[in-house]
Amino acid sequence: MSRPAAVSNPAETPGSVSDAAEAARDVSDPARTPGASGRSPAFTPLKWTSFFHSCVYTSLLVCAFVLGKPQPVTLVLGWTHGILWIGMSLACIAAARMRIVSLRLAVAVAVLGGIGPFFGSYEFVREQRPRAR
Repeated sequence: MSRPAAVSNPAETPGSVSDAAEAARDVSDPARTPGASGRSPAFTPLKWTSFFHSCVYTSLLVCAFVLGKPQPVTLVLGWTHGILWIGMSLACIAAARMRIVSLRLAVAVAVLGGIGPFFGSYEFVREQRPRAR
């Protein structure tokens, strides 16, 4: 019975420990996650929906505080903001679970988005910016 030949470099064997370590490094590296640079196809629609939500909220603030609460415009903008906030919260939480967006962005949208969706829009811009190493 012959002995198997010794492998000089264990990284060359398929399924070795270094392959698993490399795969783990790919997942844990934030610069390589899809949401970190906005490479995922789902990132862009979420970003633009967040910008739209910020515009709706700005219009609501202008109607409520500057124009004297004209009805039914204020009512429609208020409901639109509420529905968009709930939808964006659910979408961003699901996107965070799928690693499309960061947890920080999902928290900004879900927690702070009811008070002001500008936090979420800012986080989308911040996350899309290339990271300097």
